[in-house]
Amino acid sequence: MRHTVISFTLFATLLQLSKSAPSGSSALLYLSQYGYLGGNLRSLNSSALTDERVLRKAVEDFQSFAGLDVTGELDDRTLKEMQLPRCGVKDKVGTGDNRAKRYALQGSRWKVKNLNYKISKYPKNLNTKEVDKEIHRAFSVWSQYTDLTFTPSKGSAHIEIRFESGEHGDGDPFDGPGGTLAHAYFPVFGGDAHFDASEKWTINSYRGTNLFQVAAHEFGHSLGLSHSDVREALMAPFYRGYDPLFELHEDDIQGIQALYGKKTRKPGGGGGGYDDSDFQGSNPGGHRVPAPAPTPVDSNLCKNPKIDTIFNSAEGYTYIFKGDKYWKLTEESVAPGYPKAISSGWPGLPGDIDAAFTYKNGKTYFFKGSKYWRYKGRKVDGDYPKEISEGFTGIPDDLDAAMVWSGNGKIYFFKGAKFWRFDPSQRPPVKSTYPKPISNWEGVPNNLDAAFKWTNGYTYFYKGDAYYRFNDRAFAVDKASPAFPRAIAYWWLGCSNAPQGTIGTSESRGWLLDEESDQDYAGSDTLDTGEHHEQTPVPDEDVSSPQFYQREGGNGSGVAKPSLIPLVLMLVYVLLRQNVG
Repeated sequence: MRHTVISFTLFATLLQLSKSAPSGSSALLYLSQYGYLGGNLRSLNSSALTDERVLRKAVEDFQSFAGLDVTGELDDRTLKEMQLPRCGVKDKVGTGDNRAKRYALQGSRWKVKNLNYKISKYPKNLNTKEVDKEIHRAFSVWSQYTDLTFTPSKGSAHIEIRFESGEHGDGDPFDGPGGTLAHAYFPVFGGDAHFDASEKWTINSYRGTNLFQVAAHEFGHSLGLSHSDVREALMAPFYRGYDPLFELHEDDIQGIQALYGKKTRKPGGGGGGYDDSDFQGSNPGGHRVPAPAPTPVDSNLCKNPKIDTIFNSAEGYTYIFKGDKYWKLTEESVAPGYPKAISSGWPGLPGDIDAAFTYKNGKTYFFKGSKYWRYKGRKVDGDYPKEISEGFTGIPDDLDAAMVWSGNGKIYFFKGAKFWRFDPSQRPPVKSTYPKPISNWEGVPNNLDAAFKWTNGYTYFYKGDAYYRFNDRAFAVDKASPAFPRAIAYWWLGCSNAPQGTIGTSESRGWLLDEESDQDYAGSDTLDTGEHHEQTPVPDEDVSSPQFYQREGGNGSGVAKPSLIPLVLMLVYVLLRQNVG
């Protein structure tokens, strides 16, 4: 009787959400299977199941991850998205949904970089030698950008590959053609990859399911990557069809290099990737100094690097706006072929933008004066511009900067000496306790030009020709050598003649930090290779757990001892966040 009551309540709730009982039931199983309901459906208790808010939140999370309009309702578009062929690995792995990066790291990785693999069971419709080639090519997708190597083996292997049908011994049965195409295990669980033998696997064909692309995706899981919410990324969960011009997305590259570091070995063939020539020399602090760009990026931009705004697109690219022009940033400087006209990149958008950010729904918002625009990709998303007072109640006109902060996923607006927090899920979206002073963000100046969260997880603030890197954990401008603020021109734009060290400003205490630059600071547990070029985390570190240690002495001896300083900083961080939240 108890189970009957629970089932009836679920049925009624899903009927309300979707207005279609069969679709609602399938959607419930889907949300449970892929991690949006927090676990296996059978293990959920009645209080969770009978709470409509839990189900609505699960639908909203899926819609947000899939780049759909977040309505909380099982509309036709949402149900259609759920019917797409996809990977069987859960979208939500671990806890928390405010990721510091677009790509996601599961939390485990291989401790060695020379891995063996074995295909123990082949698909019946393909030649085994052709399968061998495609599997090797799929592994090469990841070795192209890292020092990982993959060698086929007939004996024991790190990664075992099998083509199976239905129930195949791991408790996660395949469902026949369509639906779940394959699944793989993260390194901590062995790294094996299983493919549904019922699929029509094909090679270099638009028909059937492309073996190479699905295998490359699954091997991303085998190496420690979770699903990405960037739709164009290889690690997005949905199968997108055969792509004869396949290239690994920047989001995937950043993810795999966060786990295993950039490529330092010279590629053996025409594979591209990075090598040691990307950097030159070293400084007394022990970190590498990026090689200056071989030619000036843009002489005018280098002379006057003050920017209007900077933001990441939904596709994972970083753009800066200045006047009526925009530039695309690369890992080292500015991409060739820029600047370009803002009106050509985002038709209908004016120049002299005040602020911009991309929200977790995948849409980018631009602000100028009293108005704002919303874009989906490069196309305006509806009837815009609109008044800021209409769409962002409680936020002033003529903004200085705006960003989505990684600390809590909320939107923050800055103007003059004050800031506002905007939470679209709350009513009112801006609490009566705002605005608050920018001085709550320790070390950040007033009258900002721009702010954003970069792909390495740090928050950055820009003013004039300088920028500041903010340590969200310590809730203060980061302590590093050279100290902040630093020159935008050198560290972000690749201007070789720009200052490499600290830039002294009337609002900066950077010259004080320079005197302490030989010390290691708690809360900065990675080598500071200088922002735009830094690798986070250091390749030799295990990314699965934080390191609550400090280095003993200032000579870089590397002797580690437990420290209470990070714990104190965490307490201070919590207290300070109350001022922001």
